[in-house]
Amino acid sequence: MQATAYTYDPETRGGSVLLDDGTPVPFDGAAFDAGGLRLLRPGQRVRVETVPGADGAPRITLVTLQTF
Repeated sequence: MQATAYTYDPETRGGSVLLDDGTPVPFDGAAFDAGGLRLLRPGQRVRVETVPGADGAPRITLVTLQTF
């Protein structure tokens, strides 16, 4: 699934993305590390992988840059 980076905290390596419908979805340091990234800037297009969370909302398991 594609999204746009919205926030990123280099201390925790967590942040959030905006899905294409505008829904914000947070991610943690483990999801960021799984993508092998070093830095993320707001506005960058990213690819995310999700699984259903305990509350039914998507939980991001991987964040990586979107490549064409």
